[in-house]
Amino acid sequence: MNLFSVLRDSWYFFSHNLVAIARLCLPLIVLEGLLLQQVGNLVAAESATLSRLIAGLLFYPLYSAALILFLDARSQGLQPHGRDLMAASLRLWPRFALLAGLNTAAILLGASLFVLLGLWLMVKLAFAEYLLVLRGLSPMQALQQSFTMSRGYFWPMLGAILIIMLPLWLLDSWSQANETLANNALGSLLVDCMSRFLQLFMSVVVFRLFMLRSSQPDAE
Repeated sequence: MNLFSVLRDSWYFFSHNLVAIARLCLPLIVLEGLLLQQVGNLVAAESATLSRLIAGLLFYPLYSAALILFLDARSQGLQPHGRDLMAASLRLWPRFALLAGLNTAAILLGASLFVLLGLWLMVKLAFAEYLLVLRGLSPMQALQQSFTMSRGYFWPMLGAILIIMLPLWLLDSWSQANETLANNALGSLLVDCMSRFLQLFMSVVVFRLFMLRSSQPDAE
């Protein structure tokens, strides 16, 4: 499998469906950004990270599940309605929020012990959301199956994470360290929302890898 072919195909899809993806996900991303901004202003710095993670679980499962369902429908040549995707994502929210919480906790715990362990877990758990949404697995089943499915795909997935996410992580670090931007509520909100929206491209890439992996005989 050629990683750059996957990135090229994923970018083609993302760019040609940009308006539909923005219409589906951007309103919730903006609401998420506003909520996180308020949490950051109201909560003490010592507990801000945990509070932001909990607050993010309100919106992230909604637009992520909707995007996965959109990707699946478009891969079958269908034109799904946004309201139907959102209705389906609302039904998935409890299980998806639990999965996202477990996923995030595992990655953060791994990263706190050793940065490379956090990256390893990020790769090994990357398919879990797709397994929950598209195959109806429980959160724990999705996490376990993701470990199995990611065998043989570790390096392509790690390469995709580093190519796509590293610049966005650097952007987030810069925006948080920039005092001028930190004091500009609108500016910091725009940067945060832009970063979160661009991270959706990573979801498209992982979906493409998930579909390739699913087509193999030993994918179950």
